[in-house]
Amino acid sequence: MATQTSAQRRRERALAYQEFVRTCPTSKLLDRIADKWVTLVLDALSDGWRRYAEVSRAVPGASQKMLTQTLRQLERDGLVIRQVTLSVPVRVDYRLTELGASLLPVVKAIKGWADSHFEQVEAARASYDTARAENLEPPSDRRAEVRAHLVGSAVS
Repeated sequence: MATQTSAQRRRERALAYQEFVRTCPTSKLLDRIADKWVTLVLDALSDGWRRYAEVSRAVPGASQKMLTQTLRQLERDGLVIRQVTLSVPVRVDYRLTELGASLLPVVKAIKGWADSHFEQVEAARASYDTARAENLEPPSDRRAEVRAHLVGSAVS
């Protein structure tokens, strides 16, 4: 086995971690349920059966394609049931499964946290943006360069 530099070892560990995250079932599931459309659809279906058009109205901003993809993914994951009624026009209804309903308290808790902390987050963003605009803090890619300069100045 050849000797590796520390940079090579770090790169190897980073690649191994990326592969772990890519294949980790928990990571895959969290990716799915953290999607903004998923949380909005789950909330829209929290009251029971809804027609596609009702879900669409309850999730403003979602294109027909995105909403359809999201509903299909949720159905595949066992979080949503789709029921087709053959009529003219065809009627398609959706509702949460028991598994999907078990996710609602988490979604509602996150929504509640966002509602109660929105102003604080907005204030922090404004403060951060103002500091950046006034160059009070160097951009993250220049921090090491600035530190090296400051350390060099302190030594001289």
